[in-house]
Amino acid sequence: MFSAIGRIFKTPDLRRKIVFTLAIVTLFRLGSFVPGPFVNYNNVQACLVANQADTSGLYQMINLFSGGALLQLSIFALGIMPYITASIITQLLRVVIPHFEALHKEGQAGQAKLTQYTRYLTIALAILQATTLVTVARAGMLFGASANAACQNLISQEWWSILILIMTMTAGTGLIMWFGELITERGIGNGMSLLIFTSIAATFPGALWIIRESEGWEVFFLVIAVGLVVIAAVVFVEQSQRRIPVQYAKRVVGRRTYGGSSTYIPIKVNMAGVIPVIFASAILYLPMLIAQFNEPGIGEEPQPWVVWISNNLVQGDQPFYMLVFFLLTIGFTFFYVQITFNPEEVADNMKKYGGFVPGIRAGRPTAEYLNYVLTRITSAGSLYLGVIALIPLIALSFFGANQNFPFGGASILIIVGVGLETVKQIDAQLQQRHYEGLLK
Repeated sequence: MFSAIGRIFKTPDLRRKIVFTLAIVTLFRLGSFVPGPFVNYNNVQACLVANQADTSGLYQMINLFSGGALLQLSIFALGIMPYITASIITQLLRVVIPHFEALHKEGQAGQAKLTQYTRYLTIALAILQATTLVTVARAGMLFGASANAACQNLISQEWWSILILIMTMTAGTGLIMWFGELITERGIGNGMSLLIFTSIAATFPGALWIIRESEGWEVFFLVIAVGLVVIAAVVFVEQSQRRIPVQYAKRVVGRRTYGGSSTYIPIKVNMAGVIPVIFASAILYLPMLIAQFNEPGIGEEPQPWVVWISNNLVQGDQPFYMLVFFLLTIGFTFFYVQITFNPEEVADNMKKYGGFVPGIRAGRPTAEYLNYVLTRITSAGSLYLGVIALIPLIALSFFGANQNFPFGGASILIIVGVGLETVKQIDAQLQQRHYEGLLK
């Protein structure tokens, strides 16, 4: 293992890529601590210490993907979240807009246009999210209604200073997007994924230290041990797949024979990745947002439905919240897998090139068989995602952790997924140069 790591740094091209990637990641993390213009830095830091970044719903998710930069109102406060949202929207639009699906099938030229659309949508979403964030901070609601007086005075109230702050945060998102593309082109691994990995990994020490301070060293080491078990289980499941064998018939063209090869279609247990967890978190934020806009005035009694939402759908340690979150994760898993993997399209492509599943007729029977296997695999994968998504909420109930608990939910799925993919890319490049990779 150590000799393989040594070969990485002895290979000039690979060493240059890794150093370049680390340099971009360092700039990204430095920008997360640079406060935005006209932000009261001392008040922000006082609020962070007093509230321990105790946010929920959509703000919790954005704060996680920004590496804690959101609540610091830094120039990179929005993080990579606008790009993630734009990518998901572009992918979903392929289902409802034929032009997007046609571009997807055009190959490299069509993918380039879709990427350009994603960039434009990222900037538009960044403007929208920056405006929302600044409005919430200006109203003193960024840290909740019960925050102290210092949290009510985080930014300047002048309209021109607010406009400059919105423009700065939007430009920060554009810069992060450029960083990610630079890593993809000249570094190692997928740039956007590595930036998300860096942001989430940066929250690990703080989340664990909160548990140490509230529960003591015994619980702290117990959480570390359980976390290692969870990581091992997630790695095992993320690598698991069902391989459907595919045989291609032989074709004779002139004096040459084509086809006759055997391959397989890999269907992963978790084909949806982390998307269902993000969708479920965003949906559960809506009732809290609606209740927040219907809060009673001074001396008025709150409406019964507002009280019910506050008691059941706001805090992550409520049993009803956990149940709804679990069911939404399962539902979105099936929804997203059906969008991203079309059995009929796969069956038609196999039939077009002379491929077939042994024992299954080509065409519609193959599509039905693929759909049957996909449904069974997704059933197990959705339950797995639901359990992983509940781990931070369980830790919130029993260990006093915040909802950014690292060993569960979106954080552990992204950490493991990006880590495995990056190690595979390094291994492949080592094998090209030394005939021996990083992995045994």
